[in-house]
Amino acid sequence: MKKLLMIPAALLLSTAAAAPKISAQSIIVNPVQPDLSVSVRVDKDQSGNNNPTYRAGENIRISTTVNRDAYVYLFNVDATGEVTQILPNRLSDSNFVKANTTTVFPAAGANFTFTVGNDIGLNKVLALASLTPLNLDQISSFKTGQDQFATVTARGQQQLAQALSIVVNPIPQNSWVSDTAFFTVVGQTPVQTGNLFVGTNVANATVILNGQRLGSANTTFSNIRPGSYPVRVQAPGYRDYTTTITVRAGTTTNLNVEFAQVVTPAPVVSNQYTLAIRSNVTGARVFVDGEEVGTIRNGGLSLTVARGSHEVVLIAPGYRTFVNTYNVQRDAQITVTPAR
Repeated sequence: MKKLLMIPAALLLSTAAAAPKISAQSIIVNPVQPDLSVSVRVDKDQSGNNNPTYRAGENIRISTTVNRDAYVYLFNVDATGEVTQILPNRLSDSNFVKANTTTVFPAAGANFTFTVGNDIGLNKVLALASLTPLNLDQISSFKTGQDQFATVTARGQQQLAQALSIVVNPIPQNSWVSDTAFFTVVGQTPVQTGNLFVGTNVANATVILNGQRLGSANTTFSNIRPGSYPVRVQAPGYRDYTTTITVRAGTTTNLNVEFAQVVTPAPVVSNQYTLAIRSNVTGARVFVDGEEVGTIRNGGLSLTVARGSHEVVLIAPGYRTFVNTYNVQRDAQITVTPAR
């Protein structure tokens, strides 16, 4: 986060106690289970478990909580691999945090704001807590007297973990612990979206847009990126209605479906099934049999596939590409957890 800007302004922040948590997803993980714990959060995600979005130039606040008196060190690894030491710095008095309290950076009453830089992509904020002060001279330094933040020589998550392992090596293993929070930087200009209204003359109709189940018909669906999409509208006892619609930014596209022909049930085995892909990696791009079918939203993505084997691929920044083949013989749900 080297390109984070410090802009003079009055900023009032409050502190509050929060239950500490230990994350196995941290950049550097203590091999033992110390009784010291630390949590780190960004202000758009107080749970510390998600990946919120910030626009370049937007203000951000980072908070940490410890269950014992400890010294807390904050680092950020941006989308390019550049590492910035956020705390300690020349703008805050101390990196010492009292037990069971939450410290916010910038602190309450600080005369500056902390803003996100222009490097688009996934950022990782690492909090390292220690019962004793750590010597960071080997990995970071202030290059000039005007620098507000120290420059870290390590680059990327792996090099930072290796450097910090050397720093904590001289102290007892049960006296330090870490946690990591994530956020994604996007461009300043928001992506304009459009709406889609699908109306039908029957109850319980379902709308599927570009292979993704949107929900019940007679509803306006918002925040759809402009473009042309295949639409399938399904209703029990009726033949599916399929067409292609065009969504334009700032407008609502109307699609009215009149179901008329009743489908006579036949003793045949359906060749189309619902495949529900569940994942906690919000924004991950999903490919089935080489074609992109959507992104993970609200914990998952549902689509219709034919009976048989299908290759499922998930791609997300900061994760290894997930690839697996599934033999779909009925409606199925799979849970995908890509490795880092």
